[in-house]
Amino acid sequence: MKIAFFSTQPYDIVFFNKHKEEFGYELVYFESSLTKETANLVDGAEAVCVFVNDKLGVDVMEALAAKGVKMIALRCAGFNNVDLAAAKSNGIQVCRVPAYSPEAVAEHAVAMLLTLNRKTHKAYNRVREQNFSLNGLLGFDVHNKTVGVVGTGNIGKAFCKIMLGFGCKVSAFDIIANKDLEAIGVAFKPLSEVLACDIISLHCPLNDQTKHIINDQTIAMMKKGATLINTSRGGLIDTKAVIKALKAGQIAYLGIDVYEQEEKLFFRDLSSDIIQDDLIQRLMSFPNVLITAHQAFFTEDALNQISQTTLKNIKDFHENGKLENQAAFLA
Repeated sequence: MKIAFFSTQPYDIVFFNKHKEEFGYELVYFESSLTKETANLVDGAEAVCVFVNDKLGVDVMEALAAKGVKMIALRCAGFNNVDLAAAKSNGIQVCRVPAYSPEAVAEHAVAMLLTLNRKTHKAYNRVREQNFSLNGLLGFDVHNKTVGVVGTGNIGKAFCKIMLGFGCKVSAFDIIANKDLEAIGVAFKPLSEVLACDIISLHCPLNDQTKHIINDQTIAMMKKGATLINTSRGGLIDTKAVIKALKAGQIAYLGIDVYEQEEKLFFRDLSSDIIQDDLIQRLMSFPNVLITAHQAFFTEDALNQISQTTLKNIKDFHENGKLENQAAFLA
């Protein structure tokens, strides 16, 4: 069986090749993203493997179906970039990797929080220039702060446990309260109360209900000087609203590993280019903003799990016609 990979990075090739022998599939890698035009590259492939910034709309689904593709394997947890109704109407099954080292993403969220707070990135650069002054590096104790977590899936749950370990008072918002988290001290509260915490971390999927969950109205619910971390999906944040809040001091620190328009920027070396996105350029101009380029998942443990689960998803469908990690309603 032939599998065509799109939006391929060098590390994808390393980790998928590491595990391909146990599955016996032919893997073909393309650096380009999957579009209606690049769908022509899938000749002879029964499955395609894509990542977070591949946009799979009706036109792409029809092009894949015309090429005989029966399955789309997402090597990520989210599937907001896939038109599932179009996949279903074209007879294409969609699977994902629902859990790959949730600790990797949760730990990165904590790393962003600590970096913003204690300014270790600035201290590192200062000392390399023989500047040992502490002026401008003042932080705060995370211990005993209130932490609001929006979304308590696998990653949100891992983040809650870490923050409890820091001695924080953790509140969470989700559709259904997690009894296990409640048992260890996490209080489930309305969104307005969770957003009123000292530190807010987003761990929910992107859908019609959560798009721009951080906007002018919800930012007004935050206490002045809040810290906001987003390692989930860029579309959860209205970027223009956050920029206004940063300028007004409503948000004191912002850490984002994801960005609304990241598909035009992330996973590429643009160091010699003029970036046309004025919003991210404005964000990067703030000294209290930390941006990483969708890096939170990027650990050896996570990449091993992603490659193994993705290939197992394809094997389950290819050999048994079943999908344990099927996306949404495609039954």
